Amino acid sequence: MGTRDRSPVGEDRPDGGPPGLEELLQEVGRGGRAAFERLYEVLAPQVFGLVLRVLRDRAHSEEVAQEVLVEVWRSAARYDPGKGSVMAWALTIAHRRAIDRVRAAQAGTDREERAARLEPHRCFDEVSELVVGRLEGERLRRCLGNLTELQRESVTFAYYGGYSYREVAELVKAPLGTVKTRMRDGLIRLRDCLGVDR
Repeated sequence: MGTRDRSPVGEDRPDGGPPGLEELLQEVGRGGRAAFERLYEVLAPQVFGLVLRVLRDRAHSEEVAQEVLVEVWRSAARYDPGKGSVMAWALTIAHRRAIDRVRAAQAGTDREERAARLEPHRCFDEVSELVVGRLEGERLRRCLGNLTELQRESVTFAYYGGYSYREVAELVKAPLGTVKTRMRDGLIRLRDCLGVDR
């Protein structure tokens, strides 16, 4: 273990010596808030300094440093002293988190650049589709207005509501044969009004 783990960082132990980082971390692993406060005071400047060297942005570095210290709090019970000092363990977490943030930022930039290259085409397509859709919708509403009430109801229930001939007949309270005939006649009139090729 590193000598840093034995440095004075808080209240004295029962044997008279100050607790080291490892002892504080063990106490944190048992839920000790006071121990975490003392551990935080020692780790936070080191963690922040490392993250800032990687990210070079103070606001992002503060955010990542907080994430690292929360991870130290949550995973304190899993710390294995055989794999290195508490400081080395915390700085490893900090370095990993900082690198993850750099990679995520780069991936976001790459996505934005790809989207920007496609955007001019997409904007044109979206606008043209919207205009065409509105014009077609207006023409369809005008043509539907030229149908008889039974034809309009039958076509609307069937094509917009997804109802079968039999269900439409029940909804409009008309015989099935009448509904089929009116729908056929209505669709022919719509086709002619919209100028659809046969």
